[in-house]
Amino acid sequence: MSRSIPQELVQNFLNHAPTWYKLTIVCFLLLNPVLMLTVGPFVTGWVLILEFIFTLAMALKSYPLQPGGLLAIEAVLLGMTTPEMVYHETLNNFPVLLLLMFMVAGIYFMKDLLLFLFTKILLGVKAKHWLAFVFSVMGAFLSAFLDALTVTAVIIAVATGFYSIYHRVASGKSYHASHDHTSDQDVHEPNRDDLENFRGFLRNLMMHGAVGTALGGVCTLVGEPQNLLIADRAGWHFMEFLIRMSPITIPVLIIGLTTSVIVEKMRWFDYGYQLPDPVRHILESYEMEQQKRRDNDDIAKLIVQGAAGIWLIVALALHLAEVGIIGLTVIVLISAFNGIIEEHQIGEAFKEALPFTALLVVFFAIVAVIQDQKLFTHIIGYGLSLQGTHQIGMFFLANGILSSISDNVFVATVYINEVFRAFQAGVISRDQFDLLAVAINTGTNIPSVATPNGQAAFLFLLTSSIAPIIRLSYGRMVWMALPYTITMTLMGLFAAYVFLEPATSMLYDMNLIHHNIAPVGDIGESAHH
Repeated sequence: MSRSIPQELVQNFLNHAPTWYKLTIVCFLLLNPVLMLTVGPFVTGWVLILEFIFTLAMALKSYPLQPGGLLAIEAVLLGMTTPEMVYHETLNNFPVLLLLMFMVAGIYFMKDLLLFLFTKILLGVKAKHWLAFVFSVMGAFLSAFLDALTVTAVIIAVATGFYSIYHRVASGKSYHASHDHTSDQDVHEPNRDDLENFRGFLRNLMMHGAVGTALGGVCTLVGEPQNLLIADRAGWHFMEFLIRMSPITIPVLIIGLTTSVIVEKMRWFDYGYQLPDPVRHILESYEMEQQKRRDNDDIAKLIVQGAAGIWLIVALALHLAEVGIIGLTVIVLISAFNGIIEEHQIGEAFKEALPFTALLVVFFAIVAVIQDQKLFTHIIGYGLSLQGTHQIGMFFLANGILSSISDNVFVATVYINEVFRAFQAGVISRDQFDLLAVAINTGTNIPSVATPNGQAAFLFLLTSSIAPIIRLSYGRMVWMALPYTITMTLMGLFAAYVFLEPATSMLYDMNLIHHNIAPVGDIGESAHH
């Protein structure tokens, strides 16, 4: 029986989301006007923030763009902010939007090279604990210069490809036969134990790689979207950002990589699965066959992608242009020299980044509400009232806790804007602002590995097609991330208290970084001089 038009309208609202979730969003939308009339915009603003954080925390039920966007539109209609303020916030963060649009798309054209590298690593490193270490290092290095989502997408592609190959053979089929690798119905009984161990092995590598993207992403200006936002506010270029973060990021990187080896050696937290010998033989045989098929055209394309990667690193290090523009040059160079000239081929590259770009503009709408209603003034005031290292530690932890339950880009946007306004008002000094900017960046990037909500790469992995076939659930991801969360957060907090201020003073003395004294209200302009 077909549904009526009203029934179809109800069904289509947030389509596949559970009914309870749909009703919750409707209740939010009905509650906000009532609160606006009864308790005023300040309280309603705080309720709106909690509602928006709920949509971020429930990202697995519905992508936050739609429910969060409805809340943002309602906030504008209720007069809690204005379209002009939303546009102003968006324009202020235009470099971040350029980063997402062009850098992510640019790295898309380097996927063949990245797939080649990760395949060689997976089959070349025999000891599992060293393989975990190398996967984490590769994830960290690539995410420091590329994009964490794309790096994660490549690791997923490698794992899915190898899984499907073994699944075919374990089901009695050839490498290239048509096959549904999501169903175990045809898997021969003697191969089932090897298949389960292979699932655990891939699950381990996925988590090591994802944590690696967080370890590298915190280090550089392009590692995460909020890094560029913070750097733009502070007027830091690529190398200065890298050096300023290093008193915290280097100790955290060391402890994170050490954790990857320890959990594998000790087989804690669901780690320690080995690659079964029968699976290795099948994968090595397949890779040898692929090598024989690789012709000069394939090799030429890999060379072009490698050259573009070197150009990317050099251009970022020397800050030859705005980050997003450098990403655009990568698109032009690779597509021009690899024969990718059709519009639809280029359009594919933008599919991964644009949904999150749209969500980021919704973030800025909520930030506009926060600014217009001065919602964080008292919280930031309390943080700034603390003295010395306690202030830095408080900002690190506050950002970390909130990022682990919502989204690190949103949290960083809110906090850096509030601290930036405190500097503009003369409440804090330039040196104090610099230290707090480091605390905000590291706080939003490091403890947020606790849950898939905090790290976009984690959420991307959890919602990908490989998650169900390697039995990676939300709860299991939180459990497997726990040792990293504990060690990296504690080391980050320790470094913020003990290393940050002395190391920063030493960097000043060595002239590796500078006291970027700028007139009050003029700090944003220093990024362009």
